Amino acid sequence: MKKTKTLLFSLAIAMIAFGASSCKKSKTTSDGIEYTYIKEGKETPKNGEYVLYHLIVKTASDSTFISTYDQNMPGYLQYNDSIPRQTGMDEIFLSLKKGDSIAFESKAEKIFGLENVPPFIQSDENVKIRIGVVDVLSQEGLQTYFEAMQEAQAKKQAENSIKQLEIDTQKIEDYISENNLNATRTESGLYYVIEEEGDGTEIETGDLVFVHYAGYLMDGTLFDTSMKALAQEKGTYSEQRDMQDQYGPLEVRAGMGQVIQGWDEGLVLLSKGAKAKFLIPSTLAYGDRNAGGPIQPNSVLIFDVEITDVQK
Repeated sequence: MKKTKTLLFSLAIAMIAFGASSCKKSKTTSDGIEYTYIKEGKETPKNGEYVLYHLIVKTASDSTFISTYDQNMPGYLQYNDSIPRQTGMDEIFLSLKKGDSIAFESKAEKIFGLENVPPFIQSDENVKIRIGVVDVLSQEGLQTYFEAMQEAQAKKQAENSIKQLEIDTQKIEDYISENNLNATRTESGLYYVIEEEGDGTEIETGDLVFVHYAGYLMDGTLFDTSMKALAQEKGTYSEQRDMQDQYGPLEVRAGMGQVIQGWDEGLVLLSKGAKAKFLIPSTLAYGDRNAGGPIQPNSVLIFDVEITDVQK
């Protein structure tokens, strides 16, 4: 009796395993891409409707180089059953249904087309792809979806900015204390130090302002300057920039969004001839973006500025 129960139990397990594996249906495109349904939807989109999907693309070694999840934005395409299916990828994308989850891998040249293979992948190297359909929507529904998503992202970004400003403020105040600076804080979080009062025209929004500047990270790294001698001293001199006559006061329309927010706010606090230091939290600079060079995301920036001229 015990052997019979064991045999029946083993058969039951085998049947469950067989059922689990057999529910994953596979198809093959006309150019030989075999794709598997992790989950298959049933609702085919109507002409004119939009298919929203998430996409992950990995190398053969499982390194992700495309992800709509990382971009916080799904892809979408407008369905039309009359669109010609020229490649296997066309066949896959134009056959997506609501609820589909698909996985496959194939050679890069089939996925991207021979002329569009990314430079870091060989054309005969396998690429792994996962597609998951988020929803099928009308044009109005698509617009509503993205508006809601943008609103949610803006809310999250605002919340993150509040937290980051608190972090940056502490860094700036520590810097001010360590360097014995007499700084003033604005409502937005900009700190400024008037090192030399100007004796000329006060700057107003829209004025053309000529500014000599030097920009530093908090560790003292000079990342940019308008002054050739300082650039040479600090090892950031660019011969090409010099040949293009790009050393010299920067021309800026104050308060017009031509520069980072910290500058826009700081310039209108000065007048012709003034020298000042701006201590700018990342929320008034480049935020969580990588601005290139040594300016990493969430970098506090320090600028020494001199107003050489103001034109109304």
